[in-house]
Amino acid sequence: MTESQRASQDNIRQNISRGAGAAWPVFLGYIPLGLAFGVIARNAGLQPWQIGIMSVALFAGSAQFIAASMLSAGAGFASIIITTLAVNLRHFLMSSSLSVYLGNVSKRLLSLFAYGVTDETFAVNLIKFRGGSWSFSSALTVNHVSNFSWVASTIAGGYVGEFIPEGAFGIDYALVAMFIGLLSMQLRGRKYVLTALCSGVLAVVFSLLLPGNFYIMAASMAAATGGVLILRKIRQVAQNERA
Repeated sequence: MTESQRASQDNIRQNISRGAGAAWPVFLGYIPLGLAFGVIARNAGLQPWQIGIMSVALFAGSAQFIAASMLSAGAGFASIIITTLAVNLRHFLMSSSLSVYLGNVSKRLLSLFAYGVTDETFAVNLIKFRGGSWSFSSALTVNHVSNFSWVASTIAGGYVGEFIPEGAFGIDYALVAMFIGLLSMQLRGRKYVLTALCSGVLAVVFSLLLPGNFYIMAASMAAATGGVLILRKIRQVAQNERA
């Protein structure tokens, strides 16, 4: 082995070690959430091996919680797929934001990287990339260390869920609590608060008018679109007044 090859291997090991260190908080954070999902999915009728396949194939916490809840409610296959797709559309935006730092990476490796993009890994990698000293191998390590934690935790939760009755320890509230936490981090001004309130009101109204769980998507899209249009109108008025 040449000196350059040894140096290259040492560099890869160092990058992997840095990625694992950066992923550690996400790794730990996924454990309780993954266990909670496994319990909920088990009570929804899924076997541990099915929970594992779902976590490997989908790897999307909020979408998996929603799918499990919809299965418990007897929702149809098509509505679950459409809802999951709608919830995960934000991944296009996250991947686009990261793509500017991955221009020299092959398409095969990009596919492997994109598979592991979640809200948490996106935040970690974007901050590191902006810092200017982050490599692709470190970012890939963040994604898949986190992925391992999630998959293992959901499977473990599936086995534990066999012995935990539905609703025990407030586990059935895990999805609601997670979304409240995600929402609270987005409320950075009055426009965000008003949009969230509007979405909540519309969800209640649409739930009385629309079948199944489509009211969630309809309310979210209507509130977000209305917020964008109102904000654009306000900016146009402000520009006209300055002119």
